[in-house]
Amino acid sequence: MKKPIVALIYDFDGTLSPGNMQEFGFIQAVGKTPEEFWNLSNNIAIGQDASDVLAYMKLMYDEARSNGIRLRRSEFQKFGKEIKLFEGVREWFSMINEYGASKGVIVEHYINSSGLKEIIEGSPIASEFKHIFAGSYLYDENGEAEWPGIAVDYTAKTQFLFKICKGIFSSRDTKMVNSSVDDSMKRVQFSHMIYFGDGDTDVPCMKIVGMFGGYPVAVYDGDNEKKRSAAMKLKRQGRVKFITPAVYTKNSRAYRIVCAIIDKIRADEELYALS
Repeated sequence: MKKPIVALIYDFDGTLSPGNMQEFGFIQAVGKTPEEFWNLSNNIAIGQDASDVLAYMKLMYDEARSNGIRLRRSEFQKFGKEIKLFEGVREWFSMINEYGASKGVIVEHYINSSGLKEIIEGSPIASEFKHIFAGSYLYDENGEAEWPGIAVDYTAKTQFLFKICKGIFSSRDTKMVNSSVDDSMKRVQFSHMIYFGDGDTDVPCMKIVGMFGGYPVAVYDGDNEKKRSAAMKLKRQGRVKFITPAVYTKNSRAYRIVCAIIDKIRADEELYALS
């Protein structure tokens, strides 16, 4: 029997990391506090009824230029090295891969983030992901950022679920992702997806994954009661099937949930093969 692929899809900020990725070096480099930076970004978005994502990307560009910072990919990746991660994240991927292999399934990990791909690529866990779907800049002939290339908001994130399903790793593609494909030809079934998210930008993805038989999971910072309440609200509303503290150690609740889902996926596959 062909080994099924189980896709673990993660938001980044608030899911794998306790803060927004811009807060681990970039904001400090432009002489702002996180509160100051996000207030400025929100004012741009509110004042011009603009996208929150495009507003923060423009503010990053403007602040970098005014502070003499050349926004190259290498500079973004340098900031990514400073990102803090929740407990157990660094060891998480190998543990889940090992468990999946022991059960006869292939485990793949993906990022689906409204943050910046260039920063995530510099993080200590970048190599763990099959693909990183996130925002990014366009670069001029000198390799410096000059314009947003991809801006990923809460609805844009949903397209990447269908790309993962069909095995498409191009953010630009709009043709293949919209083509009709028989279920048997889809690379990753929605029922084999586990989606980890923490907030409002993840709700449409959570809803779609759940609707098609997958497993949306809301994680929260155990030290933040507001985040815990938000996760509980998502569970009450039926947006997610599970909630868990953002602790990724072996035998944590998150680990037990994923292992149980892998067991179920494998059992369902075996049962289907007998039908």
